[in-house]
Amino acid sequence: MEIELTFSSFTDKKYDIYEEHYINLTERVLSHLNLDGYFIFEVNLIDLDFIHKLNKEHRGIDRPTDVISFAFEDEVEGSFKINKNSLLPRVLGEIFISPEKAEEQAISYNHSFHREMSFLFVHGLLHLLGYDHKNEADEKVMFSLQDEILDPLKL
Repeated sequence: MEIELTFSSFTDKKYDIYEEHYINLTERVLSHLNLDGYFIFEVNLIDLDFIHKLNKEHRGIDRPTDVISFAFEDEVEGSFKINKNSLLPRVLGEIFISPEKAEEQAISYNHSFHREMSFLFVHGLLHLLGYDHKNEADEKVMFSLQDEILDPLKL
């Protein structure tokens, strides 16, 4: 398994510590899903204003959110799909996380900021890998996976 994660923190540099943590979480997610290969994606930590703009522009929701993922492997009519066992790199997409929103939610959910930042990353990565929660059945699968991946870490 090879991972090429481009990490950018456009907020406070204190969040740079998450680069290595996110690489470790990626390995954990891919192993849990029995995926092997070469995976390329970006993670961007951004402020509330920027994530608000993304949410409004791309989802039509006029408020800040916690995490937004843009999956490059989403099927588009006329496009070709790379076989999941291909030797070609899988360019998964981009994840945008708001540490400010994560801070609010950590307080609201009564758990640590570190746990919330980890949850948001895993949630975003699962979206890049094709998981979603648009209906109850898909939500159950995705949220169960998040718990299976994160709970043993006791964050």
